Amino acid sequence: MKCSERWNGTAVFKEYWSFAGLRGKMYSCLFSYIEKSGDMIKEYVLQNWPLILILAAFAISLGETVFLDKKTVRRMYILIAGVFVLSVLVFVEFYLADLGQGAGIRIILMAIRYSATPFIIALVIYTHTKKLRWYVFIPAIVFAAVNIISIFTGIVFGIDESGTLRRGPLGMMPFIAAGLYCIFLLYILIKRSNRQTLEIIPITFLALAFTFGLIFPFVYGSDYSHIFCITIAIALYVYYVFSILQMTKKDSLTGLLNRQAFYSDIDNDPGNISAMISIDMNGLKDINDQHGHIAGDEALVTVALCFMRALKRRQQCYRTGGDEFVIVCRKTPQNELLQILKDIKNNLAETEYSCAIGCSHITGGAVSVAQMLQQSDEMMYAEKALYYSNSRRDRRHR
Repeated sequence: MKCSERWNGTAVFKEYWSFAGLRGKMYSCLFSYIEKSGDMIKEYVLQNWPLILILAAFAISLGETVFLDKKTVRRMYILIAGVFVLSVLVFVEFYLADLGQGAGIRIILMAIRYSATPFIIALVIYTHTKKLRWYVFIPAIVFAAVNIISIFTGIVFGIDESGTLRRGPLGMMPFIAAGLYCIFLLYILIKRSNRQTLEIIPITFLALAFTFGLIFPFVYGSDYSHIFCITIAIALYVYYVFSILQMTKKDSLTGLLNRQAFYSDIDNDPGNISAMISIDMNGLKDINDQHGHIAGDEALVTVALCFMRALKRRQQCYRTGGDEFVIVCRKTPQNELLQILKDIKNNLAETEYSCAIGCSHITGGAVSVAQMLQQSDEMMYAEKALYYSNSRRDRRHR
């Protein structure tokens, strides 16, 4: 064996320690990365702990509710996940900004942040409005495409050499996009509401939260971005809680207030109640027997809409039984009561259904709510008896 082919222990020893040193550096870098990641996660949790608790409470309450269908619950879970992911991305963006690092990553995260807000509001609209399809997301998709283009062109935003955000020619576009979606959301919520105080309060709260979310960035700058996600989460959770409270007082079929709400409300300041209207739908049993209960449900929804269209802010309508309804009028003069009755009858005349209607009004002296209800019921039953007498039908087929 030649000398050059002999085993060189010194060279192998040096090569081993060279490899061991490289491996040690790799482990050191890995441990350093894990340590930094741990610090980063710790800081995220500390900054966003209230948000985490709210989203967790939101998710748990959704799992326990019986008032929402499965599709709506799934969409709300997606909404919760979206807010959480957005909070992580916002944190990473500003974490890198504080370190003065990752300008390329920051501008990508900025594009996602600006694109996410319209998507979240669109998802809220999509969740609360079953008739709307996926195309409600089309404007958000267009805005997101512009934000992505801005990564390369800076037409919406960019980062200068000092690492500071600068707005491009379309710098206001993210706020305009979110504002338009907010206006559309509020329009839908108000349109779907009964425009009573019980429903206006949560809508007003949600409107204020989103409005401040659009204004505060101009007042407080980037500092507001740290609390944007928790602002949205609180607004959505509070609106959800209000909505659930409303559902406990509402009839699930017609959207009117239910029997429990009726007895609760007439005990609340009964002195303001000036009139009562008792209504009983004619022929509901015949509709159910001949056309099925789905047709009967459609009939109830239709007549309930006729009642609601005739009412103003001081009147509330309740479904107190299968085909029985009561309208409670507070501080309503007699001429206004007569106009309500006329409007209800005109609205019903536009449908294929009819109702027996009775009413009572305080004309002077103290009359209890029970007495007013009895008077309106008696008038309604008399009209119903006349209906069956004229139609020569058995009243048992009501």
